[in-house]
Amino acid sequence: MTEPLTIDELKQLARRRVPKMFFDYADSGSWTEGTYRANEEDFAKIKLRQRVLVDMTNRSLKTTMLGEDVAMPVALAPTGMTGMQHADGEMLAAQAAEEFGVPFTLSTMSICSIEDVASVTKKPFWFQLYVMKDRGFVENLIERAKAARCSALVLTLDLQVLGQRHKDLRNGLSAPPKFTAKHIWQMATRPKWCMGMLGTKRHTFRNIAGHVKGVADLSSLSSWTADQFDPKLSWEDVEWIRKRWGGKLILKGILDHEDAELAAKSGADAIIVSNHGGRQLDGAPSSISVLEPIADKVGDRIEVFMDGGIRSGQDVLKALCLGAKGVFIGRPFLYGLGAQGRQGVTNALNIIAKELDTTMALCGKRDIRDLGKDMLYRG
Repeated sequence: MTEPLTIDELKQLARRRVPKMFFDYADSGSWTEGTYRANEEDFAKIKLRQRVLVDMTNRSLKTTMLGEDVAMPVALAPTGMTGMQHADGEMLAAQAAEEFGVPFTLSTMSICSIEDVASVTKKPFWFQLYVMKDRGFVENLIERAKAARCSALVLTLDLQVLGQRHKDLRNGLSAPPKFTAKHIWQMATRPKWCMGMLGTKRHTFRNIAGHVKGVADLSSLSSWTADQFDPKLSWEDVEWIRKRWGGKLILKGILDHEDAELAAKSGADAIIVSNHGGRQLDGAPSSISVLEPIADKVGDRIEVFMDGGIRSGQDVLKALCLGAKGVFIGRPFLYGLGAQGRQGVTNALNIIAKELDTTMALCGKRDIRDLGKDMLYRG
């Protein structure tokens, strides 16, 4: 087939190559999926100002995120079970991001461990932390991230209670998958995926398995994980983690201006305006719809990033115009990974970069650092 030209084409290819339970995990939201849909739909409502007869030569997408040089202001978001989209998925995605020149963020709930990713990368990556009730395990994760030279810690704030995700429940999602007739059939119809999985030893949550006492098999791992997300998580815990980590700290899951204000006072270095990809509070606003007031309120004191609904370079540009210093992409790189492995992640980044560059030029700008609200039609 011809090379995919859009993120949607990568998505359709991934749908054909990844077993349904894992594709659905990447491509779904909670409850009615209203917020999940709004994340994409609200970008389409924002219109761009076309400018002509301006110098469009010598354009640059280069900037910084959290003080680090980036080829464009896009980071790969932390996504759970990435290694179930493609064998060794986190390792491949991290390599693709490093080669392209953008940050990669490893999830606590990854299939490849912190050490796995560190073994195949040369530059520091970022690590995302879920706060578990077992604070000893949390401390151990932080120390392992330090040992791997991770240059930023992304602390997720919006998963104290797990949102109900109907597709995952109906699919009986697990890693590794259960060997029921339904799951065996799903895998049997994806032979290339199966061959890849047979060639790796990484099939479960390797940041957890082997690092928690009493967790030795799938059933004990599942029960431990389900019981460990801490509903008591508070701003005091954020301070404890900030001091324990001692490095750059990003707070992920801010969706309200009051929480943004508290985050700006917390000593963190950045926030991510995010509704967890529509996978937590269904009925919450889209990330892009609340970005501008949050950036206006705290953007002069703390770096503001955003994620949720980005499917093109144009979406990236719109977020930057509304005050984001950078964006995180999850599903776009997962589609690429599921469709084509490491090359698919590179293709997803190339698609977004080309669309971002072309759109910036047609809006009359040459430097990604010069984008602003004046490039959008207001009302």
